[in-house]
Amino acid sequence: MRNRRAALATLAALALTLSACGQDSESSPKGGTIGIAMPTRASERWLTDGKSIVTDLKAKGYQAELVYGDDDPATQVSQIENLIKQRVDTLIIAAIDNTSLNDVLQQAADADIPVISYDRLILGTGNVDYYVSFDNEQVGRLQAYYIIDKLGLEDGEGPFNIELFAGSADDNNTAYFFDGAMHLLQPYLDSEQLVVRSGQTDLKQVTTLRWDGASAGKRMNGILAESYGTARVDAVLSPYDGISLGILSALKSDGYGSDGKPLPVITGQDAELASVKSIIAGEQAQTVYKDIRELAEVASDMADDVLNDKTPRINNRRAYDNGVKAVPAYLLQPINVDKTNYENVLVAGGYYTAAELK
Repeated sequence: MRNRRAALATLAALALTLSACGQDSESSPKGGTIGIAMPTRASERWLTDGKSIVTDLKAKGYQAELVYGDDDPATQVSQIENLIKQRVDTLIIAAIDNTSLNDVLQQAADADIPVISYDRLILGTGNVDYYVSFDNEQVGRLQAYYIIDKLGLEDGEGPFNIELFAGSADDNNTAYFFDGAMHLLQPYLDSEQLVVRSGQTDLKQVTTLRWDGASAGKRMNGILAESYGTARVDAVLSPYDGISLGILSALKSDGYGSDGKPLPVITGQDAELASVKSIIAGEQAQTVYKDIRELAEVASDMADDVLNDKTPRINNRRAYDNGVKAVPAYLLQPINVDKTNYENVLVAGGYYTAAELK
């Protein structure tokens, strides 16, 4: 195999001029070991991501070394250093802190190990070769559209009270989710059809470290105590199912969920099992489904292409600038899910069985 870093420079140039469709391999994979660094085992979705990538890579004839950083950036750096020492052939990394990996990725570059940034764009380094994710602004737009529709804002209904939550400040996706949602919600805030009684509307005010549901619940408790009194929350923009469940817990503790005090419209993301069950039960209103089986497949295909000196599939060439370079990306599309369509999307699509949702 020729020098992969030189080959990647050629492939990246091709990717920036072509919206490439992956070429079919005429020979079996050359084998090798792929290092996979996932951020946490505390979230159902990351366990599924890791398992799916390993399964796809093994089906292609590769070995896989899967590690979880357990939400500790220093641990993840150490794990990646160990994978480099093991001389893995490619790294697939979902970063915990998107600015903490510069030094270790320089080590990867020095060892001629290509890097695929998985779901979360790694920032501030030229040593990221490709990026695979979902259209993250569209995630936020789907959440906002749902709130707008359910509250009847386009028909002039209101005013309604809304509170805003965002993901972890050290995750690059947080800003994409929030900006996508706020692009649609801001006109209604400006017209005061939507009112944020807490006054917390800036991204820095509404982030949730490590996407932690308990932290979100604690913040919601404070908002209810300080800003609501006899007023009622009508909607909550939540970026992720784990955060949504923390918010729900706080609301229920404040008496929401009764006939006289119905739960607000609460959004979410990732279609985690507990949240889908909550949606079926009429509590959480919505989630954004991202088929991470497809994301894992794209990542494993990309690693296979890189190691076989082929041009990976790319459908976004300029939008994902990490501060040093525009990282060639492949983006998948998310899907809105609520009580009306979860069976068609999640059950018929094989993501969950009907029995699992009971």
